[in-house]
Amino acid sequence: MPALAVTAFVAAFALSAGLSPGRTVLLTAAVFAGQLSVGWSNDYLDAGRDSAAGRSDKPIPAGLTAARAVGLGALLALACCVVLSALLGTRPAVIHLTAVGSAWTYNGWLKFTRLSFLPYVVSFGLVPAVLVAATLPGSPTPELAVPVAGGLLGASAHFANTIGDERADAVTGVRGLPQRIGPRASAAVSAVLVVLAAVILLVIAGGRPVTILFLVGATVLAGAGLLDSVFRRTPGTALAFRLNVAAAALVVTGFVASGAALTPQA
Repeated sequence: MPALAVTAFVAAFALSAGLSPGRTVLLTAAVFAGQLSVGWSNDYLDAGRDSAAGRSDKPIPAGLTAARAVGLGALLALACCVVLSALLGTRPAVIHLTAVGSAWTYNGWLKFTRLSFLPYVVSFGLVPAVLVAATLPGSPTPELAVPVAGGLLGASAHFANTIGDERADAVTGVRGLPQRIGPRASAAVSAVLVVLAAVILLVIAGGRPVTILFLVGATVLAGAGLLDSVFRRTPGTALAFRLNVAAAALVVTGFVASGAALTPQA
């Protein structure tokens, strides 16, 4: 579940960056509430389209819950997110709610446009800024390269996530940038973005052997995914997709392992 994956990443990165256990719990709860609001709002807004596409993996078309209940749940989760974020302080609250608001714009509008990647860049790019702002009042902002790497990784996930959903997206009318350029190009773009994120982190994370191992491994896997998506004679993208997912996982691990180095302390 994406909400759990993002929340787990934030919790691990926060602890690695030196955030106190108490504030880590509060931040994790705020992020989880925000992620639930994003996921449930997406299910609510897409209920009709998902039913038309026969998406039995979605709770509303599968008959597991009513659309109204999911919509109310999204609003309740958003309200909890606002309250929990506010408890962290004004600055982290503003940054986090901006990230959540960006994700909501994807659900409601941008997923149908060429700018569908933008909310992923903004929301994932703001994660390090939220963590730094939550550490101490008046703490410095992270080096610009850090949110850039996060944004690149988020955009990579966006392009990768659409691979394999071509038929469902065609039925539902979702025409974001990945759908417009096709699965092969999306796999290639996803690989390039993962490589860029890994290279940026390699440059700024210092000489930690473990971090270097993860990020070099990610670069190799994503590079292999890029070669597969570009040079494979048949239009299959399954191998490229799996390589990109593995590479992204290594970048995330490297991100967490470098938490203290990537988030300057006040």
